[in-house]
Amino acid sequence: MKSPWEFIFWAMTSTAQSFRLSAATGLHRGDRAYQQDQVEILMHQRVKGCALAIVADGMGGKSGGRKAADQVMLTGRQVFERYVPSQDDASQLLHQLVMEAHLMIKLTAITAEEEPHSTIAAFLINPDLECWVVHAGDSRVYHFRGAELARRTTDHSFVQRLVDEGKLTEEAANTHPQSNLLTGCLGTQTDPPVTMWSIDRLSYGDTLLACSDGLWHYFTPKEMGAIVHALPPREAGEMLISKARQRARGGGDNLSVALLRVDPLK
Repeated sequence: MKSPWEFIFWAMTSTAQSFRLSAATGLHRGDRAYQQDQVEILMHQRVKGCALAIVADGMGGKSGGRKAADQVMLTGRQVFERYVPSQDDASQLLHQLVMEAHLMIKLTAITAEEEPHSTIAAFLINPDLECWVVHAGDSRVYHFRGAELARRTTDHSFVQRLVDEGKLTEEAANTHPQSNLLTGCLGTQTDPPVTMWSIDRLSYGDTLLACSDGLWHYFTPKEMGAIVHALPPREAGEMLISKARQRARGGGDNLSVALLRVDPLK
């Protein structure tokens, strides 16, 4: 297992209120032969208090899925490096990230062993604590306010469609034989769905969590919220991965998680 790592940085908002952002990522191969998940949290090189978190769950053979996930990360670094929070639109950046990564994955399909695809779940935090979320596929972003779930992304998947239509419960969806069938992701012939939402301003005690289905599959939102509220991001990430591995009982998928919490500056 690659242990979650943690970084902490400081920032001052435009209203002279200080806060701390603490964050961690975790990555585990699970019980699969290959690691096709990728996760990263990027700190803006020129603007304190600005961060971009990305989770990508690649699909497509021995090397295809990893190439797709790697391309999502590379595209994320490139677009974030050019981002100027005081001038650029955060929603446009996330839209650009999804569509450029989608195009590049389609181009790599020419040399990949199998047709590569990838999910994406990402969130961007600005220095004023405005937050934007984007996703495509069944990797998720959760927003917790304290221990309570405020909102999460809705999967682009066959079973989610059944849940939305009232034909399946959330609990039954987790064990459905077609739970891994996606209705949208990056690298397909059709353009991916670009589902986006924003949080006007994060509050002290808020946590953003992005993860692949190899992690969220084993938790209720209540369990996740209790863990991220009780523990710092590094310890929370380690506990989530450890419990997911236990609950997988030797049949777990790749899993990845990115956590970021807002705390008052003490």
